[in-house]
Amino acid sequence: MTGPQHQNKFVVVVILSAIYGVNYVDRQIVAILLDPIKAEFGVSDTVLGLLAGPAFALFYATVGVPLAMLADRTSRKRLIAWSLGFFSLMTLACGLAAQFWQLLIARVLTGVGEAGTGPASQSLISDLFRPHERATAQAGYAVGVNVGLMIAFFCGGWIAQEFGWRVAFIVAGLPGLVLVLILMAFVKEPLRISKDDEPDNPTLVDTVKVLWQRKSFLWLIIGGGLSAFASYGVTMFVPSFLMRSHGLNPADVGLILALFVGLGGGTATFLSGVVADRLSRKDMRWNMYVPAIAALVSLPFWPIVIILDNSLLAIGALAIPLALGMVFIGPLIATVQTLAPVRMRARAAAIQMLIGNLIGLGLGPLVIGFVSDVLRPSLGENSLRFALLAGVLASVLSMIAYIVAARSLRKDIEMTGEVRSEETGPAASASAGSMPT
Repeated sequence: MTGPQHQNKFVVVVILSAIYGVNYVDRQIVAILLDPIKAEFGVSDTVLGLLAGPAFALFYATVGVPLAMLADRTSRKRLIAWSLGFFSLMTLACGLAAQFWQLLIARVLTGVGEAGTGPASQSLISDLFRPHERATAQAGYAVGVNVGLMIAFFCGGWIAQEFGWRVAFIVAGLPGLVLVLILMAFVKEPLRISKDDEPDNPTLVDTVKVLWQRKSFLWLIIGGGLSAFASYGVTMFVPSFLMRSHGLNPADVGLILALFVGLGGGTATFLSGVVADRLSRKDMRWNMYVPAIAALVSLPFWPIVIILDNSLLAIGALAIPLALGMVFIGPLIATVQTLAPVRMRARAAAIQMLIGNLIGLGLGPLVIGFVSDVLRPSLGENSLRFALLAGVLASVLSMIAYIVAARSLRKDIEMTGEVRSEETGPAASASAGSMPT
């Protein structure tokens, strides 16, 4: 190990956000491709929900825990690089699938690869920023979600229409291979500075025991899971809803969602972190109130989306819920990382990812697809329109979970000994230097 070297922590956030964006391109491009896949393989909406949700989420969430344990003990940068390369290759493999079961396996392996990037990235960023800066930093990182969705919808829709869904998968897999080289060249592993009373090599059981003592942790990850249920489930099936109920083609849907989820959503996601950081300097509970308020603001727009046949009004109303769909990510990640001891941060992120994604990505698309199939005999092509109400219900329940989490959050933060002021703290020291890997 050589001496510490300086690195620009904002450049690190940009690179990790780009990786998160590629992660979401490879994960969510299937949403714009569901109808072409359905047409080729002749499968039901429930099976499409299985492909879009559990096939990916079960392995993405569960494999994330052992990979996070590895991230807490070894080089996070190298783990991210290997994971990024693997899931990019598996996305390429999706485009080469000749049978539906082959596509399903490739999606499973894409989830396995992507499981290694999130917890390691969140932990790495938290070592570079002070507690009162983390919501902004993590929200900046989370903007990659919106950029990834924008690219997946816009480029995926256009490529699918012009060249077919297989080419869309192949093109989506290429940028990640380039980012592996950029990551290795420009990012260094930050120093991890633990408190004296923290174990150097805590076990998973140690991590669960510590987090279980923070009552807010369970409720905030339930809230995040319900937000993810609403966001992932709705986002996955909105393209099919617009095509079936409003007669749009994939390219038009891609453009609309690129604007709503990408530009509008990216702005809202980043600003949610900025607002949460400013308000939480005096009261950390604002990290829970911000996503709760976002869910509340979205609520009145859903009846317009679901009930109206007027395409212009329905699509216009859809802009607000889609733009606010990911604002929970930055404040949620920042809170999880602040609640967890330094040597447990990647594992805490993985536990949150496990529960959140099983609820959100695992159940969201599957439940909405299943409800659509149940309603199809009576509602025909409009069945998906009303199946989206399952996502709206999850969003309402998330507000309750965030409010319950806020009740004990201040006390739980005090247990960690984190500094919530402008004074130099451990993260500030870590941001000043890093060890090369």
